[in-house]
Amino acid sequence: MLVATSPQPAAGACPDSRLEALASLCKASADPLRLQILRVLRKDSFGVSELCTLFDMRQPALSHHLKVLAGAGLVATRREGNSIFYRRAELGQQPGLDAVQQQIFDTLDALPLPDNLAQRLATVQEQREANSRHFFRDNAHKFRQQQDLIASYEQYADTVAQILRDAPLARLDTALEVGPGDGSFLAELSPRFRRVVALDNAAAMLERARSSAARARLGNVEFIHGDTSHTGLAGLQADCVVLNMVLHHTPSPQQILRDVADCLAPDGVVLVTDLCRHDQAWARENCGDLWLGFAPEELADWAHEAGLADIASVYLAQRNGFQIQVRLFGHPHTATRNAV
Repeated sequence: MLVATSPQPAAGACPDSRLEALASLCKASADPLRLQILRVLRKDSFGVSELCTLFDMRQPALSHHLKVLAGAGLVATRREGNSIFYRRAELGQQPGLDAVQQQIFDTLDALPLPDNLAQRLATVQEQREANSRHFFRDNAHKFRQQQDLIASYEQYADTVAQILRDAPLARLDTALEVGPGDGSFLAELSPRFRRVVALDNAAAMLERARSSAARARLGNVEFIHGDTSHTGLAGLQADCVVLNMVLHHTPSPQQILRDVADCLAPDGVVLVTDLCRHDQAWARENCGDLWLGFAPEELADWAHEAGLADIASVYLAQRNGFQIQVRLFGHPHTATRNAV
């Protein structure tokens, strides 16, 4: 329930400017289409062309609505190369209007998407995933060269292995690695856990990981071709889930984190290695990236929404200007009891 309050004007903000901001917010939200846009942006960001597909609109008309929403402080933008992506604005950007903005978002989130819009959204997500999958299908033979353009495995492997060794693991029964790449990290997991599951939605990459495991004689690794919704993960209780440089290749990182949290044992941990946000748009074409990294707080927010809490974080600067974040998450009681 929205409780009426009378917040004190922020320093430097006059009543007239706050009234104008409130009027702008109310005007922007008084349109069914703009409300649907905000609803779609609930858990993800989209480019203009994707939004045109979702709402079956020409770009000039849609851009007008996005401009109104941005002017009211309801959406924020980020530029990735020549593309602009839209997401919901964070709270706290307009003093005194947080409660109104939050109420709008909460009310929208309680409403189901219309069937036609839900179908288009699923199509856009499938196209994103297909683009990434096709990239790795066509470029599996030069995986290492592409990886080295940004951050080679050797540059972060020791840190990730050390965090795994220091992780507060109550059991060492089952580990799951999502997107094992060429299988390098399986050599770290296999000796430590009784059972290791390697999951990849790109058949060519999974075969590379399988060959690598065979050469290293890792006899306790199972291979599953699919994504984190695969039925082969049903009932899995993983003591450790590893996502090394995976999330920026996936259409919905939030969903990946929710899925792996669902198959995490009560005292298990999720080990995530990924890029911090950057502006090197060439990585999309050359490395198959769908996201240009993530702000640390963005990953933390998505983990928290999945029911996970921070345990440890390490940040590694690379010589080419990129920065890597290595994050350890666990269920809240694990994080509270065993912060490392």
